[in-house]
Amino acid sequence: MAGAFGPPPFPFCRKLPLMTVLLLLSVILVIAGAGFFLGRGRALSRVSGNVRALHSLPGYYGWHAAIMTAMPALGILLVWLIAQPIVLERQVLPYLPADIVADSTERTLAMADVRRVAAGLDMAVSTGAMTEDEAGMIRTELTDVRSRLASVGVALGSDVKRETLQAAQAYRKSFGAAVLWRGIVVLAVALAGLALALRLTEPDFRARNRGEAVMLGVLITASSIAILTTVGIIWSMLSESLNFFSQYPASEFFFGLTWSPNFRGGSDLGFIPLLWGTMYISLVAMIVAVPLGLFTAIYLAEYASPRARAWIKPVIEIIAGIPTVVFGLFALVTVGPFLRDWFAEPFGFGNSGSSVMTAGLVIGILNIPFISSLADDIINSVPQSLRDGSYGLGATKSETVRQVILPAALPGIVGAVLLAASRAIGETMIVTMGAGAAAKLSLNPFDAMTTMTVKIVGQLTGDTDFNSPETLVAFALGITLFVITLGLNVFALWIVRKYREQYE
Repeated sequence: MAGAFGPPPFPFCRKLPLMTVLLLLSVILVIAGAGFFLGRGRALSRVSGNVRALHSLPGYYGWHAAIMTAMPALGILLVWLIAQPIVLERQVLPYLPADIVADSTERTLAMADVRRVAAGLDMAVSTGAMTEDEAGMIRTELTDVRSRLASVGVALGSDVKRETLQAAQAYRKSFGAAVLWRGIVVLAVALAGLALALRLTEPDFRARNRGEAVMLGVLITASSIAILTTVGIIWSMLSESLNFFSQYPASEFFFGLTWSPNFRGGSDLGFIPLLWGTMYISLVAMIVAVPLGLFTAIYLAEYASPRARAWIKPVIEIIAGIPTVVFGLFALVTVGPFLRDWFAEPFGFGNSGSSVMTAGLVIGILNIPFISSLADDIINSVPQSLRDGSYGLGATKSETVRQVILPAALPGIVGAVLLAASRAIGETMIVTMGAGAAAKLSLNPFDAMTTMTVKIVGQLTGDTDFNSPETLVAFALGITLFVITLGLNVFALWIVRKYREQYE
């Protein structure tokens, strides 16, 4: 069976798939660039250089030819790249056992092994450890495939089965042919588009209108991609969440007070302790970040001199560029021991350096530049005429800030606070290092707790059955977190509209 495959064609296509795509993109752009000059030149030649005889400027004809060349070809390339893995998988599935193909999880794992073996054969051929003929003719009955691939640096978790090897050999051959046909089809579409564009290039052709229509389509496509991405995220979480709730009672998840996952079964997956930890840590973070960030923004926008603002603002914004893992180390090494030694132990609140207060303080410090920078920009965008009018009525600077500037800047300030709240709720690394992993209900801010995001990561890591409730609960936590964030957005919009109407 394996010998029937023969040597797979076009090894360059298989060894460097990304390079083939980049090369194809480069060729398309070169043809499109040539199409611009050909379209522009053809338009001028049709009127003997008299630009006034053309409906549109010559550049529009050139752009029309370039767009007609590139866009259909790029569309075909995108569709091909999306469909190619699906088609290749269907072509190699007949080589796998029927019971594996019938189970979606087993099929996914088997296809991962097929791709890994195919990549190993490619590496063996490229390093000279194996010839193309040998890669196509090798059999598990006569050769220890795992050892041969390990000799070139490809580690496999178990011995290669005969069906997996045959599927990998078929995959290599089909992949090379698919890459070749992809290049032929895409380039043919690009040349056909260029030919059609040149044929349409006439003095009365409305090239400018076509260009505007294309730009409108690009803008609509961009907005559609954003919407479809959101829909895809919701659907991916919702579908797996429904799978989880089909195996675990929703009432026990939403109202359970115990979080004790056990991958052997019999888990208690009540999310109330995780929700409490998430809200508690986020509340501490916002208590720290909102006043400090807002007061900093007011000082920089209304009180600081240009010289002071020139160095204070960049120093504050440096915090936003520090990786969160560094903040986690700061919480673990500095803030946690400080709070434990000077507050928790002396006042009898506990003896742990990992606590809600530790993570909340550090996350609050992390969010200060987000609130201050956005609020500063919003406050500076308030018209100066409002300030002058307030001063003209005899108001002091603090009264002007409190009664005029802040109400005018309220929508932006609420947006800044919402951004900081979302970041606090979604933070993972700082909570892992600073708050611990204990899922419990407690009012003591110096107790170790955890959040929903930490447990999402924890439930999805490790060698566990993906379809078990202990793993699928991560998606239920994710969709719940999404709903909470959506509720914060709706609440923020309500506040903005209420206060905006009062101001107007």
